[in-house]
Amino acid sequence: MTSRRREREALALADQLHSAAIHLLRHLRKEDDASGLSAPRLSALSVVVFGGPITLGQLARAEQVKPPTMTRIVAGLEKDGLVKKKGDARDRRLTKIYATARGERVLVAGRARRVELLAGAVERLGKTELAELGRGAQLLRELIDSMRRAQ
Repeated sequence: MTSRRREREALALADQLHSAAIHLLRHLRKEDDASGLSAPRLSALSVVVFGGPITLGQLARAEQVKPPTMTRIVAGLEKDGLVKKKGDARDRRLTKIYATARGERVLVAGRARRVELLAGAVERLGKTELAELGRGAQLLRELIDSMRRAQ
C-alpha cells in the first residue's frame, strides 16, 4: 500500500470514528436530562469528580471556557450542593473546587443511566459482533493513549 493511499484510508476511518463518537455521545446525552443539570454544569462536575480537587483556572482550561464563565458554572454547582470550595492548605492564594457526596452521586447515577442504555444495544449484538466491538474498544483506548503521548 502506498503512503498516499494509507493516508487517505486513515483520514476516511478517522472521519467515520469522529462521526460515530459524536452520534453515540449525542444519543447517550439524552439520559443526562434526568439529572436536571445543563450540559456545561454536568461536564464541569465530571471533571471535578473524576479529576479530583481542581482550581477554577484549571477547570476553565479543561472545559475550554473563560474563567468568568466557569465562575458562573461553579457558582451554580455550589448553590445546588454539588461542589464546594476550599482554600489550598499549601498555597493560601489558591482555592480548590471539590465534589460533594451529592455531586458524586448525581454524576455516578447519570453515568449508570448512559451505560445502561448503551448496554441494552450491546446485548442485542451477536457473539462475533461482540468480540469485534470489544477489540474495537480496546483499539480505541490504545489510540487515545497514543494521542495523549503525542501531545
